[in-house]
Amino acid sequence: MTAGGITVVPANEASWEDLQTVFGTRGDASRCQCQRYKLRPRESFASFPAEERADRLRQQTDCGHRGSGTTSGLVAYLEGEPVGWCAVEPRTAYAGLVRNYRVPWAGRREDKTDDSVWAVTCFVTRGGYRKRGITYPLAKAAVEFARERGAAALEAYAMITEPGKEIAWGELHVGALSVYEKAGLREVSRPSKRRVVMRIDF
Repeated sequence: MTAGGITVVPANEASWEDLQTVFGTRGDASRCQCQRYKLRPRESFASFPAEERADRLRQQTDCGHRGSGTTSGLVAYLEGEPVGWCAVEPRTAYAGLVRNYRVPWAGRREDKTDDSVWAVTCFVTRGGYRKRGITYPLAKAAVEFARERGAAALEAYAMITEPGKEIAWGELHVGALSVYEKAGLREVSRPSKRRVVMRIDF
C-alpha cells in the first residue's frame, strides 16, 4: 500500500535491519521488541533478556523472506527509509492480551479463542519521524492486511488523547482513537476513561 509518499509492506518483505532501524537502540521499543502482549504463561520481561525478545520478533515477522506465508506486522517506508511498524495478526497470537488484559473483554461477550478476529496492538514510529502522521497509513494498511488474509474482523484498543496534552509512548503505542476512526474502525466499548475498543467487521 502506498499513500502520501509512505509505502507499507508486510514485515516479511522488509529486512530485519530495517525493522530494527525503526525500533532504534534505546527506549521502550528497542527493549520491548513488541513482546508485551506475547508473553506466555508464567513469563515476564525479567525472565528473558532483550536479545531473546528480538529473536522471537525475528521469528514472528520472518523478515527478509518475501515468500513467507506468515508474518506478524507491517513496516512503513518514507522515500525508501524505514519509518514505522504496526503489529497486526490474529488476536489469539497475543497470549498476554488474551490472558492478562481486561481492556479487550470488559463488558463484552467475546470468544477469546476465535482466531478469525485479528488485532492491532502496537505502533512504533522511528525517532526523527514522529508527528508526521506515519500511523495513519499503517492503520489503513492493517485493515487491508487483515481483510486480505481472511479475517472476519479487526480490533484495536485505542488511547483517548486530549488536545495539547502529551502522552508517553508507553501509553500511546496502542494507537490514538483518531487513527483508527480514519481507518474505518468504530467504537464497540469503552472499558475505561482513556481506552476504547475499536472494531471493523468484514
